[in-house]
Amino acid sequence: MPRPGQVKPETDERLSDRIAVGLLTRTFPPELVDRVVAECGRAGLRTRLLPPRVVVYFVLAMCLFSGQGYEEVARLLTQGLTWAKRWSGSWQVPSTAAISRARVKLGPEPLRALFAEVARPLATADTRGACYGRWRLVAIDGTVFDVPDSEANAAHFGRPKTHRTERCAYPQVRMVALAECGTHAITAATLGPLSSSEPALARGLFGHLGDGDLLLADRGFTGVELWRAASAGGADLLWRIRSHQIQPVRKELPDGSYLSEIVIAKDRKRADPTTVRVIEYTLEGPGFPEQDAPYRLITTILDPEVAPAAELAALYHQRWEIETTLDELKTHQRGPAQVLRSRSPDGVEQEVWGHLLVHYALRGLMHDTADAAQLDADRLSFTRSLRLARRQVTAQAAFSP
Repeated sequence: MPRPGQVKPETDERLSDRIAVGLLTRTFPPELVDRVVAECGRAGLRTRLLPPRVVVYFVLAMCLFSGQGYEEVARLLTQGLTWAKRWSGSWQVPSTAAISRARVKLGPEPLRALFAEVARPLATADTRGACYGRWRLVAIDGTVFDVPDSEANAAHFGRPKTHRTERCAYPQVRMVALAECGTHAITAATLGPLSSSEPALARGLFGHLGDGDLLLADRGFTGVELWRAASAGGADLLWRIRSHQIQPVRKELPDGSYLSEIVIAKDRKRADPTTVRVIEYTLEGPGFPEQDAPYRLITTILDPEVAPAAELAALYHQRWEIETTLDELKTHQRGPAQVLRSRSPDGVEQEVWGHLLVHYALRGLMHDTADAAQLDADRLSFTRSLRLARRQVTAQAAFSP
């Protein structure tokens, strides 16, 4: 109730006008959310208890406060609204069932479209650790999320088997993502059932690459057709290949690398080769196991004067930045070994896109902070930034976005 002597003002503002989630409304302003919702055909009446804009912000808050119940997330999202500011409508925390129905009605499309609209490369020429020469460093990798063991999820996503061919406890959704090595910002992602291979899902991401990008990838991304698809837009590639995959030497180069050719498996006559440069190296010293074969990298950068072999071998280590990025997303933001909460395939996809949006917002804040302080973003703590964003939600809930 209001404090003694306080008069509740007359105003036509609605809950969706007053709701704010600190950092998230900074990255995803209400006008953008409304436009994306309308373009996806999910626009609704503003006077409803849970209009689409509120549901979008609820999904983001649900991912920000992973592990909290629906009603608690709603309380955190709207804390202090009723009397702290100029909002005249009466509102009560929706029930879990009401929130679930609102999420179903919204679907995954607005969250996916919002990510496609906002997620852009963050790195600039001044961003420390983001570039090599004229190239912006980008890495690609995949991961899986455990989802609730419902019949719908199991039928749609499938579940892995153990080494004893027993079924695992949870179905899994597979995700493949592109991330900037310097900022850890995920700029594109695609989802699919567990049966989808990472190379197959990766094809949907290559359209986000272009001239000036240098894509790093591990041994799981193999094949001439995938290589050609990844480089078709003008991006350069630096991929590791399997140690037993020995390439023919066509021309030795002064830096110890050599030019070679790769062909599709069916091209036994090597009638349609693609020229690549091969870099072989070993790691020696305390802590490194003895190697049976050297590491082998192949690249589209054929001129050793532009990119010497030793520099590219050292640069490949940057691929591990995407491993750290996925760890931020799954371990720190979602919670260690935590299962997603959605029991339907559409809900699972909506939730994963929500997590990607929250991570992008956090990494955007960290990038701006690092650039302002002229620091490498790796020097900043993701966990502390996450805690800051959570505090902003409750501290700024009463302020209009």
